[in-house]
Amino acid sequence: MSTQNRQMKILVIGKNGQLAQELSSLSTVNVEVICLGREQIDIIDKSSLFKTIKKQNADAVINACAYTAVDLAEKEPEQAYKINTLAVKNLAEVCKELSLHLVQISTDFVFSGLKSSPYLPNDDIAPLSVYGKTKAEGEQHLTQIIPKSSCTIRTSWVYSCYGNNFVKSMIRLMAEKPELGIICDQIGTPTYAKGLAKIALTAAVEKVTGTHHWTDAGVASWYDFAVAIQELAIEKGLLVEAIPIKAINTESYPTPAKRPSYSVLDKSSSIFSFPNLPIIHWRKQLSCMLDELKNEKEEKQS
Repeated sequence: MSTQNRQMKILVIGKNGQLAQELSSLSTVNVEVICLGREQIDIIDKSSLFKTIKKQNADAVINACAYTAVDLAEKEPEQAYKINTLAVKNLAEVCKELSLHLVQISTDFVFSGLKSSPYLPNDDIAPLSVYGKTKAEGEQHLTQIIPKSSCTIRTSWVYSCYGNNFVKSMIRLMAEKPELGIICDQIGTPTYAKGLAKIALTAAVEKVTGTHHWTDAGVASWYDFAVAIQELAIEKGLLVEAIPIKAINTESYPTPAKRPSYSVLDKSSSIFSFPNLPIIHWRKQLSCMLDELKNEKEEKQS
């Protein structure tokens, strides 16, 4: 039976992360989304991975699993390699054997940040950190093993109502601290995971190939992002009062992992390949996420 005559089944590797949880809510009459966590699937054991994916009888796979603790990766390079590189190689080989399309989520951290204009998908990669290096190596396995049946989507600064992320951390800290210092010389673009989930699912369903960039529209520093979070959170009643937010340089806040100072991603290829998915400005997307957070808070209190 062809996929046109039945509900299409998309298998998501990952269950508890921000992207996986957003994907889990996108099942429709025509597309079923199944998320498997570490209890159900072992991405490091290729033999086990093959059996689990074959049993699911899926039409495509989205890998929403990653080692994203950027600073910790500097201390745990082997663990980062296993999840961000080896697991992707395993997935690519399994998907090749089973003739499945694979969608891989990657990162702006594959770039050095030395460019002064938005990065194109085919720009040279030069990661500065273990995290960026392992994600870049994962990308390379896809292009080497299944170039005609895979799609890599690079993104940045992902946040949602789920899990731990910059937006939720800022709201918590703004309620606890008398003031904050936020880095102002790292430039990129925030990405609401709900929009990222839609492009990942579309890539899987429509079997889009190649490497594409997806973030929300616009540009910001972490400082700009924090200021907007506070303004909108106060407006929506998630915060009671404003605190001073100071702009600080990267050198004033050293971290184990180096980060690109400029990692704005050019989304031209996504506009062409995903014409039905509008790219919305990051501040509007942030407002939508905070509305969702407010609704959740009110439901818990009622």
